[in-house]
Amino acid sequence: HVQLLETGGGSVQDGGSLRLSCVASRGISRGHCMGWFRQAPGKEREGLISFYYGGPTIYFADSVKSRFTIAQDTSANTVALQMNMLKPSDTAMYYCAADSDPGCAEKIVTDFASWGQGAQVTVSS
Repeated sequence: HVQLLETGGGSVQDGGSLRLSCVASRGISRGHCMGWFRQAPGKEREGLISFYYGGPTIYFADSVKSRFTIAQDTSANTVALQMNMLKPSDTAMYYCAADSDPGCAEKIVTDFASWGQGAQVTVSS
């Protein structure tokens, strides 16, 4: 499996910005499906964005579409999640994930084989 490591979490006030990075240490290749997810306390893990590594974005959740963007640097095996206009409701543990099986649009949380350890994002009002 691909090994993933997230960095960049932290605490901000309502309306602030944070950038998370996800570095794939081995095994990642173009065509892998990747995703950013989050899980708030007491809630199920929620898919935010799915995309092909080195390729297009496939899915963007309505809750973040106008505020979050992704950036890929395949030379550094890194994908970033830029989060702007953060709200207290964005408070959660954020995860990046990857899977090598074909397809991306139809994948759900349990379809992703590789996960990072998570990065905490806390937004205060």
